[in-house]
Amino acid sequence: MKTVIYQLFVRLFGNRNVNNKFYGSLYENGCGKFNDVSDTALAEIKRLGVTHIWFTGIIEHATMTDYSVFGISRDDPDVVKGKAGSPYAIKDYYDVDPDLAEAPDRRMKEFENLVERTHRAGLKVIIDFVPNHLARTYKSDSKPRSVRDFGEDDNTDVFFDKNNNFYYITGEKFVVPENYNPGGDSFFHPMKDGKFFEYPAKASGNDIFTAAPNIDDWFETIKLNYGIDFSTGSTHFDPIPDTWNKMLDILLFWAGKNIDGWRCDMCEMPPVEFWRHAIPKVKKCFPHLVFIGEAYSPSNYGELVSAGFDCLYDKSGLYDLLKAVATGNAGFDGIQRYLKSEIAGLEKYMLTFLENHDEQRFASEQFAGSPEKAIPFMTLAATIHSSPVMIYFGQEVGAKASGATGFSGDDGKTSIFDYTYIPEIQQWANGGKFDGSLLNKNQKALRNFYVRLLNLCNSESAIYEGKFGDLSEHNRNSRGFNFWLNYAFTRYSDDCRLIIFITADCQYNPDLYLRIPEKIFTDMKLHKDLEYRIKDILYSGIELSISGKSMIDDGIHVCTDKPATILKIDRLEP
Repeated sequence: MKTVIYQLFVRLFGNRNVNNKFYGSLYENGCGKFNDVSDTALAEIKRLGVTHIWFTGIIEHATMTDYSVFGISRDDPDVVKGKAGSPYAIKDYYDVDPDLAEAPDRRMKEFENLVERTHRAGLKVIIDFVPNHLARTYKSDSKPRSVRDFGEDDNTDVFFDKNNNFYYITGEKFVVPENYNPGGDSFFHPMKDGKFFEYPAKASGNDIFTAAPNIDDWFETIKLNYGIDFSTGSTHFDPIPDTWNKMLDILLFWAGKNIDGWRCDMCEMPPVEFWRHAIPKVKKCFPHLVFIGEAYSPSNYGELVSAGFDCLYDKSGLYDLLKAVATGNAGFDGIQRYLKSEIAGLEKYMLTFLENHDEQRFASEQFAGSPEKAIPFMTLAATIHSSPVMIYFGQEVGAKASGATGFSGDDGKTSIFDYTYIPEIQQWANGGKFDGSLLNKNQKALRNFYVRLLNLCNSESAIYEGKFGDLSEHNRNSRGFNFWLNYAFTRYSDDCRLIIFITADCQYNPDLYLRIPEKIFTDMKLHKDLEYRIKDILYSGIELSISGKSMIDDGIHVCTDKPATILKIDRLEP
């Protein structure tokens, strides 16, 4: 079946507080909890057509909120981004974020209950694995007794040692970026006391090997050492470096929590040799677990797949192309180049999406400005391959991410650093009823579109296991077809044949006819002398009868005012 992922940022999902104080604290702005992802919420997410939920921000990370009363060491605000902190600055790999628990001293149990609820709803659980870096204030309070903490046994007198967990800028003290302003006070810097001390300085997470990173660097994180000496470029993988063993233990720990897989953050930054070592060992014990890689370099895709990744971000290919088309900077003619790029032969491993926490909301003013404009692009992303597809919570009800909430600024993204809320999610949740009664007419229509589309992904075999055939090139000069603004293709299996047409400008075109190339027609096991019924299964629109010969010679009359059309071809019985 086709994997359909719903990325859910727990901190924001269940927050019912409507305060949006700039740089507000947890107590001022509120925070969603594990328990907010209720049986009712999960049932509605399942109804959307989802198979997996990626619970984002689960593992304990650095924060400006004080949990010392629960035995959790405090973090220095000088090296925390935003009041809530980045979920990718992991502070304890063996614990969950206390922000997300009703009772912080029972936080792991509340997470385990969430996993159980999710499985009971017929959904699978994905969490983050962050292998490249950790918080600058990392300290595990919950690790098993046999586990040595990261850096605990390091030789801090050298830049590199294969068994060190960190890289050291010897003889230099770490310097917080001068223009970083924790807490958001632009005049008095009340939280920046200059007392954060790290000597010798450690390299920052984005491969910054200096003691004084910039504010745009991942200065709040420390780069982990996987046996690569960046001063010489040499690798030291035999015997196995200490970091490899520590990370494998962490993977096995979370696998034991009955999860179903990981979204692996920046998976290209650790060496592929680590993945070749770790993934088979994990899958030997837990063969059902999936590894999803956040990857950006298509030249690395083949190696990552061979190392054991089940799917990889299709960001540098399809996402970037669709964004360019949606913003008027490219046309759909780029699809042919995309299909012939490094993804050729790896299509089934490509995770497609229009939104995630790193990208701008499609409906934001910085992107397309309208959630409805996503319809043709989401249709293409969900149906072009048999591979997994993902949506970001709130996308289905038109979340816009308007305004600044703190550290992240007003950038069109939903902040992962701040305590805030998402108005559109609150409207859908309706105080925990999750009945959508507070949504307006357009939002309800949009969510219904996502329900139809995502459920088709696993009801039509042509989408989840079928072959692909391009129709655009053949129709380049066809009546009514705009090669720049329109795209058409077919997905077909032995028992299901679909034609998918999308239009970027959403303009009604009464003169559009799509012809099927004879080779694809034959591959689809259609016959010229038979009659067929054509019906739109995405919207209740087109329904007509046509002969096989007419599909080749004259074309199918796609007379629609919809931005996306999925036509199903069925034989008409005599």
